[in-house]
Amino acid sequence: METQRCDIQGITETCFAAQNFFTKIADFDAEEDKYMAISVNYRGDVKAKEANATVQWLKTNKKVTFVEWCPTGFKVGLNDEPPAVLEDDDVAASKRNIVMIGNNTAISRVFSERISKKYDLMYSQRAFVHWYVGEGMEEGEFAEAREDLGFLEKDYLDVLSEQATDEADDESD
Repeated sequence: METQRCDIQGITETCFAAQNFFTKIADFDAEEDKYMAISVNYRGDVKAKEANATVQWLKTNKKVTFVEWCPTGFKVGLNDEPPAVLEDDDVAASKRNIVMIGNNTAISRVFSERISKKYDLMYSQRAFVHWYVGEGMEEGEFAEAREDLGFLEKDYLDVLSEQATDEADDESD
């Protein structure tokens, strides 16, 4: 078992590693996949000065990159109560922890490659439709939900293409 760094910078860097995301994004690239917003919430023995310095370190070392129109991007939350330790819990006690919630353009690949394909496959086979209709949902709502998912995919792709267009314009100047 590998021992992790437990200082503020260490736990924050670990939090931003793609293998620790709840949604698995295999080809995640910290420089190419832009964040639109990030909330980092520290619990325990963390001072505001340390947290803000770590956020600056993340930005300057290209551990995170933001879309052009989001200059700050970070919301930092601090809670000085240490993480709770439960009886008979397998998780080791620690003085501090971090949770990161981020809105990243890489999620568009999850929508298009996983969710949309699975939705289309299941709906084409009418899987589970009878359960929803039996609970009062109308069949037209399925098409509407798929359309909304398509719009969401397009919104993320627009952010990416807008970013690429802005970068191309900067290079030509």
